[in-house]
Amino acid sequence: MRILAIHPSSDEGIGYSGVDYSMSLFLQIPPGLLALLGGLVTWSVTALGAAAVFFFPQGRERLLTGMLGFAAGVMLAASYWSLLAPAIELAGETSPRPWLPAALGFLSGGVFLWATDRLLRRLRPGKGLSRTGLLIFSITLHNIPEGLAVGVAFGALGAEPGPERLLAAAAVTLGIAIQNYPEGAAVALPLLREGKGRFRSFFLGQASGLVEPAAALLGALLVSLVRSLLPWALSFAAGAMVLVAARELIPESRVEGGDAYFSTMALMAGFALMMVLDVAFG
Repeated sequence: MRILAIHPSSDEGIGYSGVDYSMSLFLQIPPGLLALLGGLVTWSVTALGAAAVFFFPQGRERLLTGMLGFAAGVMLAASYWSLLAPAIELAGETSPRPWLPAALGFLSGGVFLWATDRLLRRLRPGKGLSRTGLLIFSITLHNIPEGLAVGVAFGALGAEPGPERLLAAAAVTLGIAIQNYPEGAAVALPLLREGKGRFRSFFLGQASGLVEPAAALLGALLVSLVRSLLPWALSFAAGAMVLVAARELIPESRVEGGDAYFSTMALMAGFALMMVLDVAFG
């Protein structure tokens, strides 16, 4: 990182680092407001990813079908590196069996989506959750614990204010924001393939990230309580994402496209991209 220095005039005895001065200004902002700003940053990158629908070429049915596989790969990778692995690590801080909340939360996420679909079918015979609804719902669930993570990181400034804690919170926000770009595209592009239209696909894609600012603010306000619940929330979202990928995205990408290898390689590309982003910036 290059540090910009503000050099004093000859009659001043003290020099100030531009970075230090900026950090001191940020440290004067209430942690809750910083968390909200961090959540807005991560949401804006989700919207940027969803905006890919405006640049995607028309009439590329095979390519759009491949996006179903790509979305499945992104979701499978995120379910482990963004959700399950951090859940196990967080649970290990307080429990001798860190795998237990991760496993129970993971299964609960899948059961919850299954039960919701069954309930809707009873209330509206023949009309359960659509693939579009499942996709948006699962990504939105995934974004809630990500927003909480941003909020917890900035909320910790209330107890331990300092440049190191601020940089750590900024790093968490940056890592989640970078990961949100392919996630926004992974929601919006499959919707475009289903004929939702570019503007509607973009709107639904960015809407999946709107929960992050609210979740970040909640995480900052309830930082002590939320930290104990995070392993459950993270693994719950992972279970929901795996269910959608396995039940909806992967079968549809193989059946409708006519080229199983193309959609499978797209899945692997999405998985690899998300894995690299999670490991490099997580």
